[in-house]
Amino acid sequence: MDIQQRLLHFITRANWVLFALASLAGLCLTSIDFALGIVAGGLIVTINFHLLSRTLKEALAPTSLTSHNVVLVKYYIRFLVSGVIIFILIQQHWINPLGLFIGLSVVVASITLATVIEVKRLICKEAV
Repeated sequence: MDIQQRLLHFITRANWVLFALASLAGLCLTSIDFALGIVAGGLIVTINFHLLSRTLKEALAPTSLTSHNVVLVKYYIRFLVSGVIIFILIQQHWINPLGLFIGLSVVVASITLATVIEVKRLICKEAV
């Protein structure tokens, strides 16, 4: 498996694992609105990541190359919908904004973790 596939596979799995761990920690250790912020943010960002992944796989498939404009339109629609959802959640005071911020950081954390692991793997491989 090449490095790109390995990273994508790891990040996809790590998103759900970190989302579950952050949600459980939030539910056990914090208030309900803070925990709901973590859950809502994690769901928004993880679902967006999977939808972006699917859009790019379809667009870059050799059998049906899609215009980059279609990819951009789908991206901006997802961005707009996410923004509206976040705005409503914060405006209605259904969630804690700091919890939402933590939840929205799930994908960034999984990408950072994947990068650290891959760099460690490359350094150890060169040392041998």
